[in-house]
Amino acid sequence: MAVEKSMSSSSLVEVIDRILDKGVVIDAWVRVSLVGIELLAIEARVVVASVETWLKYAEAVGLTASAA
Repeated sequence: MAVEKSMSSSSLVEVIDRILDKGVVIDAWVRVSLVGIELLAIEARVVVASVETWLKYAEAVGLTASAA
């Protein structure tokens, strides 16, 4: 049997499943200053992933204590 790949658009469920499986990181940094005076500074890091995916990568970079 041949495997056929459909070129139709992905459904919302497929997109959400892929995001939770692979994860998405949004890192933003904003600074507003006027005449050299910093008025507002915002740093944001948003991570969207399943708990399983996050734990796998967090352990790899040392953010969690590994199970003994």
